[in-house]
Amino acid sequence: MISPSLEGKTVGMIPLGCAKNLIDAEIMLGRLAEAGAAVSFDPSSSDILIVNTCGFIDPAKEEAIRTVLSSHQERETSGREGRQKIVVTGCLSQRYREDLPSLLPEVDLFLGLDEVDRIAEHLAHLLLPDGGVRREAISSDSRFLPDFSSPRFPLTPSHLAYVKIAEGCNHPCTFCIIPRIRGRFRSRTISSIVQEVEALIARGVREVILISQDSTYFGKDRLRRDTVASASREGETLADLLSALDEIPGDFWIRVLYTHPAHWSERLIETFAGARKLVRYVDVPFQHIADPVLERMQRGTSEAQLRELLAALRQAIPGVALRTTFLVGFPGESEEDFQKLLRFVGEARFDRLGVFSYSQEEGTRSAQHAAQVPEAEKKRRWEELMARQKEVVRSQAPAWIGRRIRVLVDSPGIARSASDAPEVDGRVFVSPKLTPGTFAEVVVRGVSDYDLIAREAARVSSG
Repeated sequence: MISPSLEGKTVGMIPLGCAKNLIDAEIMLGRLAEAGAAVSFDPSSSDILIVNTCGFIDPAKEEAIRTVLSSHQERETSGREGRQKIVVTGCLSQRYREDLPSLLPEVDLFLGLDEVDRIAEHLAHLLLPDGGVRREAISSDSRFLPDFSSPRFPLTPSHLAYVKIAEGCNHPCTFCIIPRIRGRFRSRTISSIVQEVEALIARGVREVILISQDSTYFGKDRLRRDTVASASREGETLADLLSALDEIPGDFWIRVLYTHPAHWSERLIETFAGARKLVRYVDVPFQHIADPVLERMQRGTSEAQLRELLAALRQAIPGVALRTTFLVGFPGESEEDFQKLLRFVGEARFDRLGVFSYSQEEGTRSAQHAAQVPEAEKKRRWEELMARQKEVVRSQAPAWIGRRIRVLVDSPGIARSASDAPEVDGRVFVSPKLTPGTFAEVVVRGVSDYDLIAREAARVSSG
């Protein structure tokens, strides 16, 4: 590779997909800024336009392809054909590395997930007079893992930051293609994460959100099978990481996303209950409750285990907000299985809940299952389950009225409680006079499903 230099060039980025993908986009932009490129917030006028794609399920793939094609069309109509390069990165490139170059001739360069940290070298070469021939740099096995030293060009508000604690996945879930895209699970070290979070807090970040494909598996990939049982003594479990982060000075929240129900331990529950800066918010996708469906999904859990975990979390962590997701229309899901799930949602009374319709993804084992559920039936089940959860949420609404809660102000008039992760949960409508990026004490005066309406709490006199 040549020494990367992008002085005088502008780069635009269209980030698609989840927060894990967003971090990749931030690292790529950080590397490009290091190489002298100017980051443009008007992608259409940039010298290079990067579309960082998601390729997890059909709707995400369709969005990515539409974005690429519309970017090319805009390039043509604006007269930038031949002057603007379009680069496609992310999960779609990785997943369809053999097919996309011929299917999307409009794209100048496809890069895989392992090229995130080398993006500047690839783009500098692309801009050379003899470097414009379309090519691909996509390894068959993704191994890249960011470090605290990886530069980041923030795409989130200045008071909020996502931190990727691991990459990849080892789970055999039959509906999921992620292990084939992102590779085997690989954890960062606690010291690397602590250094990154310390720098973020010093920069003014007030909420740190830890993410990976399975945050509860953190550290276990570095243990030999005969030492898994003694993982707590190795000092590299999620509980150890959270304890270390809790010791960092400053006033900030720590939030953990994407935990797996099979990997919760008594020690981890105790850590959630005792850590001062860790919000009492548990994101734990159950996916289903009927044992026949869980077995076909190969989730490694059972109805009895999920019910036991739910009870343990609520008993040990007073006031915990529980968020989960369910998958309806999985191959072989009978009406009896669905009705059991419907009853469970009514009984379990989750604070936050998302529902997805099963997507028949090529390359997954469940895609080959003969008993596929018709689309109309999947839609009906999705609607019924969402309606049941709405009943739960509305029945819980009166308990919010009059409560004094702490919120983090995201933008003028909009805040979030500890029970709300960005983008996926509710909002708290507050006075626009409250300063974004700060904490505030408010009293809830109204409720609209997951959203709250609140006003600033009266300050208590000390004298």
